Amino acid sequence: MEYDIFFSISQTPNQYGVIPSEAQMMNNYFQQLQVADNLGFGVAWLAQAHLSTKVQKKNRKPVVPHWQGEVGLCTDFPLLALDSFRRTQNIEIGSAVISTLANGGPIALAERIANTVQLHGLDPEEKRKLHLGFSAGRFEFMARPYGIVPRNRVEEAAWPALRGQIFLESCDIFLRLLNGETISSEDTYETVLSRGNFRSDEDWAAVQEAYFKEYHSDHEDTDFCIDITEIPIPKRYVFEDLKIVPCEWRRELIEFVAGTHDPVAQEFVNKILPVKVFNLSITSEEIIDATHARMKKCYHQNGGEWQRRDMPRTTFVFLNAEQGLTSEEQSKVAQLEADLALSSYWKALEGTIDPKKVEKAVDNALIGNVEEVAEQIVARFHPDDRIMAWFDFFNHDSDRICRNMIAFMNEVTPRVDELLGKLV
Repeated sequence: MEYDIFFSISQTPNQYGVIPSEAQMMNNYFQQLQVADNLGFGVAWLAQAHLSTKVQKKNRKPVVPHWQGEVGLCTDFPLLALDSFRRTQNIEIGSAVISTLANGGPIALAERIANTVQLHGLDPEEKRKLHLGFSAGRFEFMARPYGIVPRNRVEEAAWPALRGQIFLESCDIFLRLLNGETISSEDTYETVLSRGNFRSDEDWAAVQEAYFKEYHSDHEDTDFCIDITEIPIPKRYVFEDLKIVPCEWRRELIEFVAGTHDPVAQEFVNKILPVKVFNLSITSEEIIDATHARMKKCYHQNGGEWQRRDMPRTTFVFLNAEQGLTSEEQSKVAQLEADLALSSYWKALEGTIDPKKVEKAVDNALIGNVEEVAEQIVARFHPDDRIMAWFDFFNHDSDRICRNMIAFMNEVTPRVDELLGKLV
């Protein structure tokens, strides 16, 4: 079993309502990163966000209307990744996740990533990889200023499904540019909507009707719209031949990871390059197993054989190994800490996430003293899994977080090995 670590760098109130300054948040991150490096965590995954969460609550359509504070302070992953590499010796750095739609879109992002890896790899002895996790973005409001909004009534009606198609178009551009190709929008992903893109007949009918009114309102047969089986959507990214620079950079120092559980998207990106996948703490075991089965078949041949470690498993860690407490007291305090953090989180996301998924996330969290957390890992994870442990969840006591990390790697993981050894 392998162990990575996730850093949210989320500037939220603690249980007393206190919000650390931006400088304190970043200092906390670097303290924890260096401890993680010394402890032997494999990859430090950094959350990326854009634009003020507090300000978006005043928008006409706020995405997270109840969130207190800022959802994240890492707005430039390439810059923070380079600084993180500079301050560490062994740990690798990953984005979880960077948006291909926000902050300039896929062309600008491809240039930034190529430049980042070029600078990182100038030292011929450098072996550490940049793990590039990418997705449509954490929250929709972060992409709206960059034109990712409905352009007409058809797109308005189709938006939930269409946004996923825009992501595929951006992935095609992003990955092919990083692959060193010269491309134009004449040969990038074409979006054609049909019934299969929608969850219900009603949703598809609404899009058919919108398309009819937008383009065929003068048609004599008002039933014409039901005969519409395909709806082409104009591309978002229109450009003549282009190729990014730099061109000569060490592509062996980058791994791609898609932050999506859409099977179509997973298969599509792997037609271009080897692209691994993430899972969230709220992902069900059924989806995880189905993803592994699918990826074994569709994973790009240049990536080798698909392995379980190729899909990091995100999990909350509420460990209490504090001195002066009995094991029973540690267990009770850990549960209390988990309840406080999780309740704050779900309140902040009220109305934006399925309550059943919330219950699943609580079930997936690792909560308790050293022995309990070790037993939960053995019970819930496959021995070949790669765990992405999340310690800084709604917690700004950096010294305590570091103690939890130390206890996890020095006490929990050896106990996990012992327990797994007994199962062999």
